[in-house]
Amino acid sequence: MYAVVRSGSRQYRAEEGQTILVERLPEEVGQQVELNEVLLVADGDKVMVGRPTVEGASVRATVVAQEKGPKIRIFKYRPRKRYRRRAGHRQQYTRLHVDEIVV
Repeated sequence: MYAVVRSGSRQYRAEEGQTILVERLPEEVGQQVELNEVLLVADGDKVMVGRPTVEGASVRATVVAQEKGPKIRIFKYRPRKRYRRRAGHRQQYTRLHVDEIVV
């Protein structure tokens, strides 16, 4: 059984017992999280597609860690103008352990 959930602006495929990496959530490590925006639930041949979400479905997960992604370097410059800008960015993520999918 798996579900497709929306967290933030992205969609993730969640299976029971699996860990997923989502955009940062304001929860502490060890807290339970309930993701209510379930777009699809599939159990073998039985598939429920939401319009836009599946009514009454949710995914319960536990926060395992708060992490940072790899550093991305941003460099802008204009030729012959002595214009150079360097910056960096590290996206923050939350690692979730999917406990159960409730339909």
